[in-house]
Amino acid sequence: AAGPQDRGWAWMVLLAVVLLQGLTLGFPSCIGIFFTDLQRDFHATNSETSWFPSILVAVLHAGGPLCSLLVKRFGCRFAVMLGGLLSGVGMVSSSFCTTLSELYLTAGFISGLGMCFSFQAGVTSLRYYFVRWQALANAMASTGVSLGLTLWPLLSHYLLDEMGWRNTFLIFGGILLNCCVCGAIMRPVQLASTSLVQPAKPEEEPGREAEETQLANGGSSPHPNVQPARRTARFQMLKKYLAFDVFCENKGYQIYTIGVTWMMLGFALPHIYLVPYAIHSGVEEHMAALLISVIGFINIFIRPLTGLLSGLSFFTGRRIYLFCLAALLCGLSNFICVISAKFSVLILYCVILSIAISGIGALLFQVLMDVVEMDKFSSALGLFTILESITLLIGPPLTGFLVDITRDFHYVFYTSSFFVISAALFMAFSFCALERKSKLKEASNAPLDNSSKHQCNEILTEPPSERQSPPAEVHITNI
Repeated sequence: AAGPQDRGWAWMVLLAVVLLQGLTLGFPSCIGIFFTDLQRDFHATNSETSWFPSILVAVLHAGGPLCSLLVKRFGCRFAVMLGGLLSGVGMVSSSFCTTLSELYLTAGFISGLGMCFSFQAGVTSLRYYFVRWQALANAMASTGVSLGLTLWPLLSHYLLDEMGWRNTFLIFGGILLNCCVCGAIMRPVQLASTSLVQPAKPEEEPGREAEETQLANGGSSPHPNVQPARRTARFQMLKKYLAFDVFCENKGYQIYTIGVTWMMLGFALPHIYLVPYAIHSGVEEHMAALLISVIGFINIFIRPLTGLLSGLSFFTGRRIYLFCLAALLCGLSNFICVISAKFSVLILYCVILSIAISGIGALLFQVLMDVVEMDKFSSALGLFTILESITLLIGPPLTGFLVDITRDFHYVFYTSSFFVISAALFMAFSFCALERKSKLKEASNAPLDNSSKHQCNEILTEPPSERQSPPAEVHITNI
């Protein structure tokens, strides 16, 4: 039978996490709809305008380690509600912005950080509320992203037509405050040694006691090694939350992190520039907004299927190649936009792109779990998200600068294809070479293994009197 945390109120929490993912991860999909209006009102270039969605998405990914500290100190409920408050206040403030720089701070940084807190703390809460059905809960929660991708663009276009982008952002602030309601649903669940509501006591850091002693003595330190101890504590914390040691030692993690970081330079470009490109090419605004919703709608069905497919035993140890195939399809699909900008052709592009994005989204963190040991996954994820957020930040503005110079939106899709395809090929060939090297190493060790097995068989076939010799060999074997 399911444990007490796998039933009852746990399913209400799951519903709250589905809503959280739709509100937070689905939100950046609608920014492209406001691109032309923001550009016109602020008299900005493509590069300047694209900094807004870039900052939002980058902070949404990069705030992971900070969210982890927040959850550890105060619990998931507090982090989700704080995130809802920040994201709502950020969007409300953005409706009063008079410059793009102010928009970068309010809707970009503040709202992005709030969305990060709500999303990541919400996903973390599932680990406490579900044990037996944790995999099912995570799969169901991910459908919230697809729902958000579908509904946010439709709502954005309707509100933009009715009341303009400023009033729309004001309403968005109110909608995002519902993250606080989702956080409130995460009421206390008492586990063996953990409570979601009771903040966890911070672990004693090296040098903490000495630091308190120093303050009590008016700043004079009775121990000369207090400062080195504090520096060691900070280094240990960085090492814990940013897995530099894993990056240097684990070749698979190294290849995957570099590949995904490079891929993110072009991955987000279609989401930001597809609607402006369609409008620029003569597609009506309401039809252009529909394109993003098509991507989200198909995601609802394809993402779970991709997750089920990758779970088959055949793909065990081969998920990286499935991920590379999805990335390759994503990069190649961009050439459809270059061929024609007719609405029917763009719909075909969105269908193919959505299939590819579903594969990437379903496998992105699953492959990371495959290449990193679970006890180091949390810190490896922190470094992984920070590095990819850097390229997510600089990719769109650089491409926007290229469009400003050339006056040709086709370069958006050329650039996206270059980065995504090259990253897919790099990861596929690198992992193939790594696998071949591993097999050669195993083959070179095979004779030694066979001789060991032969010696073991000889020992097992000895007479009982000889087998009862002093267990010196046992100690050698254990070493």
